Amino acid sequence: MTACVIEASAGHEDEDVIAPSGCTLTADGAYGARLASAGGSWFPERWTLDGPEPYAVPLPRNQPEEPGTEVQPMADGRVLIHRVVAGRHAFSLLYPTGPGTGELPLGAVECPDGTARLRLLPPAPGGERAYALAVGPRATSVWLVAGGAFGPERLAELPGRCSGGVWLDRSGRLLALDRETGGHTKSVVVDLEAGGEVSPLLQIAAESDDRLLLADHDSGLLIVRSDAPSPGQDRLGWGVLGSSLPVRFPECLRVRDCSVTPFAIQPGQVLTPESCAVALRVDGPTGSWVGVWRPAERRVHHLRAPEGWLAGAGLWTPEGVLRLPYATEAVPCGVAQVSPPPAASPDPGVATGPLPGREPAAPATPAAEHSAQPADPSAQPADPSAQPAGSSIQPPGSSAQPAGSSARPAEPPAPSAARPVPLQEAPLGRLVTN
Repeated sequence: MTACVIEASAGHEDEDVIAPSGCTLTADGAYGARLASAGGSWFPERWTLDGPEPYAVPLPRNQPEEPGTEVQPMADGRVLIHRVVAGRHAFSLLYPTGPGTGELPLGAVECPDGTARLRLLPPAPGGERAYALAVGPRATSVWLVAGGAFGPERLAELPGRCSGGVWLDRSGRLLALDRETGGHTKSVVVDLEAGGEVSPLLQIAAESDDRLLLADHDSGLLIVRSDAPSPGQDRLGWGVLGSSLPVRFPECLRVRDCSVTPFAIQPGQVLTPESCAVALRVDGPTGSWVGVWRPAERRVHHLRAPEGWLAGAGLWTPEGVLRLPYATEAVPCGVAQVSPPPAASPDPGVATGPLPGREPAAPATPAAEHSAQPADPSAQPADPSAQPAGSSIQPPGSSAQPAGSSARPAEPPAPSAARPVPLQEAPLGRLVTN
């Protein structure tokens, strides 16, 4: 079990490591936070992004921060900082105070055996609370580290080693984690308001490793990574929460000699998951750039990233504009507005690692989209009656179009002969996705 104890700081009653070059955004995109560099030392920096012009506020303290220090923006403009001090994981809130920086200590989580690793989870919806994941050799704990009444509080403990972290609802109650047990990784849901009750979420095949990467509250679109269609080789796929349709693994998301990481889904596409634009970070031999893909299409649009892009950071507006934060010597705090091509007829084929800013040439031979085939014959589609109350997600391939687009979405490719393997939606009967 994860052995951690709490040290709560007086006064709070009133109130894996992030790379230094990264940037974390609140769920609504109003604020960002990162570690900035000055003279070879690091200090926290808050970005305000919801005004007419973005601007940064430095939040230095008396001494520089360590490169592995984590920062996360809160909805009220303060910045949560996570430091490791003498084996303790200490948390504080930073805020500007005229020429200086104020700091409100929140408490610390101590892992005496030194075997547990603790990291912040992605910003929660609402931005009033912050959570952390402590991963030990045999168990994982979920901690509330900001927004509680009496300092850090352990909310749940799960057997097995967990990673990831995706919020499934707007209240910050349901958290999806990727749990490794028995040599395989499966996504589960932790109900933080029901004593940490755990339910299965994603199991494509009995012997596959299935991870949830992104989820959209409006459409129910889920982006997953699994080796079910190609054992031993991870692939990106998509499904719809509450649907009995199979998880699809488009060939176009396999970019030769590159790693592809999704980082944002376009919100506001209620009941039309196939029209949601998904932003991808593509890392290849020539650098990093941005990819845009929609489930209704069979191609990835490759776009040049702005100079100084804080790679992997960004978010969509409901209108389909991708906002990418960047920092250069000339513009220390900037946000690029990227409008990708609207949805159009799919261009069959596999993307083959284009240069940033160029579209790939389409191969002559069409490539099919794959559905996962179960290894366990008992994995049957779930009863449609088990879908969440109030949820009426349209199946992929509906005629809905993205906002502002006059192009007609293409018909989805015919499914393969493999028997469909649905998302295991039955345990999520309390979840409303629309």
